[in-house]
Amino acid sequence: MVSINNLSYFVGGRALYDEASLFIKPKDKIGLIGLNGTGKTTLLRLIHGDLTPDSGDISFPKDCTLGFLNQDLLSYESDEPILNVAMEAFGEINDLKHKIDHALHQLEADYSDKWVEKLGKYQEKYEHLGGYSAQSAAEEVLEGIGFTTEQLQQPLRQFSGGWRMRVMLAKLLLQKPSLLMLDEPTNHLDLPSIEWVENYLKSYEGAVMVVSHDRNFLDNVIDTTVEVTDKQLIRYSGNYSFYRQEKELREEIRGNAFENQQKQIKQTERFIERFRSKSTKARQVQSRIKSLERMDKIEDSVDENPSISFNFTINQRSGKRVLDLNAIGKAYEDNRLFSNSNLHIARGDKIALVGANGKGKSTLLRIIAGTEPHEGEREIGHNVNFGFYAQHQLEALNVNQEILSELKLSGSGKTELELRNLLGCFLFSDDDVFKKIKVLSGGEKSRVALAKTLISQANFLLLDEPTNHLDFISENILIEALNQYEGTYVVVSHNRHFVTQVANKIWYIDEGMVKEYPGTFEEYLHWMRNRAMKSINTDTHSGKKDKPLKKDKAEKQDKLKNKAQNPSKREIEDLESKIMNLEDKISTVELKMGNPDLYKDQMRYEEIRKNYNSLKSELEKYSEQWESLVDNAKK
Repeated sequence: MVSINNLSYFVGGRALYDEASLFIKPKDKIGLIGLNGTGKTTLLRLIHGDLTPDSGDISFPKDCTLGFLNQDLLSYESDEPILNVAMEAFGEINDLKHKIDHALHQLEADYSDKWVEKLGKYQEKYEHLGGYSAQSAAEEVLEGIGFTTEQLQQPLRQFSGGWRMRVMLAKLLLQKPSLLMLDEPTNHLDLPSIEWVENYLKSYEGAVMVVSHDRNFLDNVIDTTVEVTDKQLIRYSGNYSFYRQEKELREEIRGNAFENQQKQIKQTERFIERFRSKSTKARQVQSRIKSLERMDKIEDSVDENPSISFNFTINQRSGKRVLDLNAIGKAYEDNRLFSNSNLHIARGDKIALVGANGKGKSTLLRIIAGTEPHEGEREIGHNVNFGFYAQHQLEALNVNQEILSELKLSGSGKTELELRNLLGCFLFSDDDVFKKIKVLSGGEKSRVALAKTLISQANFLLLDEPTNHLDFISENILIEALNQYEGTYVVVSHNRHFVTQVANKIWYIDEGMVKEYPGTFEEYLHWMRNRAMKSINTDTHSGKKDKPLKKDKAEKQDKLKNKAQNPSKREIEDLESKIMNLEDKISTVELKMGNPDLYKDQMRYEEIRKNYNSLKSELEKYSEQWESLVDNAKK
C-alpha cells in the first residue's frame, strides 16, 4: 500500500535517514519505536507530505487516504461544539445532509416531481453511506475516549490542549483513513480511554502506524514493530515484547561482532604504529591503512536497561507519619470531585494515583502539596520536605541556561562531577551538558526537570505524569531511580508498565471518594476485574430492569401510509426507518448478552453493554420525535 524506497532526509547536515526502505501493507498495525531524536515523528510527516525527502520516494495508490494525529493539533481552535467538530469527518454525508435540507425547503414552496425525485436520491445515498447512524457513531467514539454526554455540545475552544487532541483523535477514527498515523496518542488519554482506543485499533480495518512509549499499548495493538536505528527502518514481525526478545538476540550477535572488529582494528593499528617507519614494511603498512579506511564500522549496541551509578540519597529522613488527610474534599462550583476522604501516607509509601481524567487526581496532588484550597484537614508529619514534578515544571526551566548550569542553580549542593554523573544517567553525556535548554526537545526538557526534582533532597516527591515524552531508555532510568529512592512519593500516571514497576499502594477515586488499595497495580487490576464480574453477575441474576423501548412495526407503517402527502410524511418515514433499524440492532445485542460466555471477557462485555445503552438511548430519542410528528400530523 505505502512504499518507502531508499529514503534519505537531512536536518542541519545530519542524516536522520540514509536510503531507508519500508513497505506498509493494507492491514498492518505498526509500532514505530526508537530513541528520542532518531526521526520517528519526522517519518510520519514525510509520509503525510508535510516534509519532502532529500532523495528516495514515498508512494501509495491514488485511493489511499492518510490520517495524521500530531502534536500541532493541540493549537486547533473552533467555536463549534466538539460533536460537530468530530462529525466534520463525514464530509460526503454532511454535504448530502445540506442537499436534503435544501430539497425539503424547496418542497415547502414547490412540491414537484423534480424535487421529490432529487430528495429520494439524496436520501437513498445518505442511508447507503450510513448518514442516519453518523451522529451516534461520533457520540460513541467521543464518549469512548472520555467525554461525557453533556460535554458533546460544548465548544472546542473551552477545552484544554489535551482534550482538543482527543477530539482530533475522534475525528480521525471516524474518517477511517487507509493509513492512520498516531504520534504519542496515549499522552493525552487516561487509562479507560487508552483501553477503549486499544480495542478500537485492534479491529480497525485499515493500516495503523503509531509512535508510542507505552509498552502495554503497543503490545495490545500492534502486530509489527519498526525500529528507527542507524538511519534505517528495521522491521520485526511481532509486537513490542516480541521485538524485545528478538532485539536482545540481534544485539548479542552485534555486540560480539563489534568486539571482534575492535580487536581487529587495535591489532591493525599496532602493526601500523610498529612498522610505520620501516621502509621494508611500507607496502604492508599502506595496505593496512587503506583496509581501515574501507572498513564498515560496526557501532556498539545501546543498552536500553542502563544501571544508575548515581546515589539518590536524602540528607534528612521524614518522620514515620508523612501526611494525613482527614475528611478531605474538593468541588469546583457544581462539579464535586470527591468528599469526606481520609488518607494516610507513611514513610516509604510508593503510591500510584490512578483512574480516569477529570476525577481530580492532579487536584488531589496539589492538595497534598498545599497549593490547592480544599475541605477538611491536611496535617504534615515531622521533617517532611516536598519535591513536586509536573508538566508546568518544564516551563520553569531557564531556557537561556545550559543544562549543567541549571542543575547547579537548583541549590542541591552537589559537585559538578556529581551533577555530570547524574546527567549521564539521564542520557546527557560529555558536551551535551553544555547545551542550552531552549534547543532541547520536549523529552529532553522532561529529563532535565526530573533530574532537578531528584537532586532536590526532598524526602517526599509528588510526580504528575512523569513519563510523558520519555522514551523507553529514559523511562527505565526513572524507574530505577525511583526504586533506589529512599523517601516517599505519590505518582499520577496512566503508564501501566511504569506504575507496575514503582508502586506498592494504589489510590483511586470511586463513588466520590478517594480510596486505597493496599497492594501492587497488577493486584489492583485483578481485584477490580473480579469486582466488576461480581457486579455483572448480580445484575444478571436480578433480571433486566430496563427493557428496550419496543414499537409495533406494522402498526406504525399503517399509520404512516395513511398520512397526507407532505414533507412531514417524509420525515416520519425517515424516523420509522431509523427506529426499525435500531430495534433490529437491539434484538441482536440482547441475544449476545444472553450468552453466559460473554461475561468471561470483561472488556468485550463492557463494549457490548455500552453499545446496548447507546442504542436504547438513541431509540428512545427517535421514538419521541416520531410520536411528536405523528401527533402534529393529526392536528
